[in-house]
Amino acid sequence: MADRVLGGRYTVQDKIGIGGMATVYRGLDEVLGRTVAIKTMLPQYAADPSFAARFKQEAQAAAALQSPYIVGVYDWGKDGDTYYIVMEYLRGTDLKTGIKRHGALDCRKVAQIGSQICQALSVAHGHDIIHRDIKPQNIMVQPDGNIKVMDFGIARAKNSHLTADNSVLGTAHYVSPEQTQGKELGPQSDLYSLGIVMYEAATGRVPFDGDDAISVALKQVNEQPVPPSQINPNIDATLEGIILKCMRKNPAERFQTADELRRVLNDYLAGRIVNLGEATSLITAAPTSQLNRTPGGRTQAMPRAAVAPTATGRIPASGSTQGSVQVPEEKKGGKGKIAAIVIGVIVAIALIAGGAMAIMGNGSTTKAMPNLEGMTKDEATAKLAEAGDGFYIVSTSEQYNDDIDEGKLISQDPARDTQCSKGTKVTLVFSKGKKPAATVTVPNLKNMTPSETEAALAKLNLKGAVGESVESSEVENGKVASQDQAAGSDAKEGDTITYHLSTGVGKADAGNHAGEYYLTVQSELTSAGFTNVKVDREYSDSVEKDCVISQSPTGSQSKDTQITLVISKGPKPSSNTSTGGNNSGTTGGNGSTSSGDSSSTGDSEAGGSDASTQSNH
Repeated sequence: MADRVLGGRYTVQDKIGIGGMATVYRGLDEVLGRTVAIKTMLPQYAADPSFAARFKQEAQAAAALQSPYIVGVYDWGKDGDTYYIVMEYLRGTDLKTGIKRHGALDCRKVAQIGSQICQALSVAHGHDIIHRDIKPQNIMVQPDGNIKVMDFGIARAKNSHLTADNSVLGTAHYVSPEQTQGKELGPQSDLYSLGIVMYEAATGRVPFDGDDAISVALKQVNEQPVPPSQINPNIDATLEGIILKCMRKNPAERFQTADELRRVLNDYLAGRIVNLGEATSLITAAPTSQLNRTPGGRTQAMPRAAVAPTATGRIPASGSTQGSVQVPEEKKGGKGKIAAIVIGVIVAIALIAGGAMAIMGNGSTTKAMPNLEGMTKDEATAKLAEAGDGFYIVSTSEQYNDDIDEGKLISQDPARDTQCSKGTKVTLVFSKGKKPAATVTVPNLKNMTPSETEAALAKLNLKGAVGESVESSEVENGKVASQDQAAGSDAKEGDTITYHLSTGVGKADAGNHAGEYYLTVQSELTSAGFTNVKVDREYSDSVEKDCVISQSPTGSQSKDTQITLVISKGPKPSSNTSTGGNNSGTTGGNGSTSSGDSSSTGDSEAGGSDASTQSNH
């Protein structure tokens, strides 16, 4: 596929991604000279006539969506047996990769991303288009932090008669219950998927998982999600309420439009009061070790197994009015009382055994090794000194670590909570911070293909980034014409080297300048970048002197193409001009003829003399 030209315009370059239905390439629009993304449909889909018809309809619909938060669709077509879509070329990384790399995002960033996705969905829904596959893989996070929603190409127009089967196209982890069940879809289906995207962004994991797509889809229909705050305690109650309202099983209980959800997220970001309705009113979160008051005023630990299956932490299930979860009391003499007695006996035995070990431990008292995680050397040694002089014998060392801040503890031996006696040797390893990157020499990338360039940089542990394409008369199209960091200069391992690919000499519109004044035409062609303009001169009775009789070639041309202009010398002199008339006219005429076509100045003089000769006659 590489180097193939689609539609006589789009040159396919290197592959940048592949999905279940298409392969995506970086390419070059030869007409506009800009880098584009070209999505080509896989052969098994392109060969299906019904798919081809849907592809055409939906490509046209996607091209109509104009939003700063939607990837632009420029063109689409068929070339041979290949269907393709030409899209905006984006730089950045998809949200899924970002979450895998950095973990859960902070609440404000989650809300900002959600708000921008809402704006994209609002535009699509306004065109009666349901995306059907909102997931982090389809959210591109750009270098400036803003997002663009991709893959509206598999979206379905609500009024489309070509997809009446409502087949499930979405990924199981993000698909709505009604989509799993093959029901009619509306904007609320996209908002359910967006709720899962925000859930994953806030917690670092999806709410429902399983061994296969079917088991995950069944959980979307039948199971309630674990409240995000039980996974990430840093999530505040308001954002949790917004996310869980998006994920209601019943579409009628979700936000009804993308604009409604966007306003709520913006209110949250602005610190304004957010009203989520009675069904999602917030209640106080139960503590981790939940306690249940007994009639006598005492408290007892409530086991997690006693929590009702419908409980959702801070957000009660739909229609729930419970503010707390109660543990039913056991009848006197029942199994609960017996279990309590057994547990009491076990605890007593453990206490006795622990006391005996302390008494028999060579007459010394044992202490549990404290948790020193996150401490500096001074903090850790001070903590260990609290045990008394000589109780711990401490040895420290340092090593580089990319994940632990400089000066903080990497490891401790013995581990936390280990029972230690006096004289225990403790080994602590502290971080020296990230290992300094080695210095390497930037290679000369000129005339390399993109794959050769990436391989050359990878050998030196450097990263490559493609900058804006540039025109070049020295380097052929698709190869490296220049690089921002000079060849032979120093760089650090891990640095990014930006390189620019050649578009060749480039193209420009030569136009068709027949009838226009020669000097003006020559100036316009030079300004457009044409460097090879040839001039021929001929007599013409119909075209004014010094104007263009004809031009070849015309229209869009490579800038190194020879453009030939035929310029009028005016009417051809009559046969008796050289012998008749006054002497000055004859002399002028002969003089101009002898100077011939050597220059435009000579032609002008010849034209002047000829004209005066004819007037004298």
